[in-house]
Amino acid sequence: MFDLAIILINYNSSEFTIPCLEKIYQKTSNQLSFQVIVVDNCSGENDYQKVLDYCTTSSFPNLSMYQTPVNCGFGQGNNAGFGLANATYVAFLNNDTLLLNDCFSVLIAYLKQFPKVGMVGAQAFKENGDIMVSLDHFASPTREILGRSFLEFITPASHPKRKKHHQKPVKVDFVPGSFMLLRSADFSKAGQFDPALFLYYEETDLCLRLKKLGLSTFLVPEAQFVHYHGASTGKSLAIKKEIKISLMYVLRKHYGNWGMQLVRVFLILKYGLSSIFKSKNRELLQLVWMGAPLSASLQHQQVPRKQANQSS
Repeated sequence: MFDLAIILINYNSSEFTIPCLEKIYQKTSNQLSFQVIVVDNCSGENDYQKVLDYCTTSSFPNLSMYQTPVNCGFGQGNNAGFGLANATYVAFLNNDTLLLNDCFSVLIAYLKQFPKVGMVGAQAFKENGDIMVSLDHFASPTREILGRSFLEFITPASHPKRKKHHQKPVKVDFVPGSFMLLRSADFSKAGQFDPALFLYYEETDLCLRLKKLGLSTFLVPEAQFVHYHGASTGKSLAIKKEIKISLMYVLRKHYGNWGMQLVRVFLILKYGLSSIFKSKNRELLQLVWMGAPLSASLQHQQVPRKQANQSS
């Protein structure tokens, strides 16, 4: 068994995946035994082949690649990678990242020191060196209606400032899905990623379930990386819709129908007014009016293109 399994997803973004892999092997201590599993979420043939050729011809040890038969999204893609893992700890790392130091050793050491900490994340930076927000507050009716700043003002002890450069480990609600590390046993006990979510809010949902198990989440800023935010998804209207679909699902799951409906009414009013001036918001208004059902998710628009492939 390895100390750590590192799982990353490639979706038509080989130009990020390959440098990400190089940094993993460059920055990670050889005192840590680890495997790297690349899950290709049914990319186009050319992009898939580039990553496959790299994985099969590189001299990096314990590097394998698996291709899903359909784009199954962030959560299910990572679950598929976890199914191939054999390690005490598991890290879910976006492929559009570059490690700046030996992040994995730092984070594992923190989990070993604090058994009641279930999830840890690293401090992200932009390409130009500016700090990037690396913690967040749970999606909730209060956050969605009154905002994050309100939570940070009214309950600063439990809602640390998101835009502050924290120098010491800080307890948070959740860390971004771009870099998450936890014990494999805790990930399994929490139920892994919810397959109902195609994109977004997977980390929120997972950390809420870990919290119910009595496990907290910490940002450990000593571990640092660069994140080319949104490289794989962009900011299209379809993505904005997917965000709302996932939000409504998570709110209903953790705060009940009343909590979801409260936010739904708020969003109907918000998009109803803004759509007068921004026509693109009319589609968001229509989606929220319908309740942003999972049936409208991009997950149900994916078409299988080929059989799954696995290589190592």
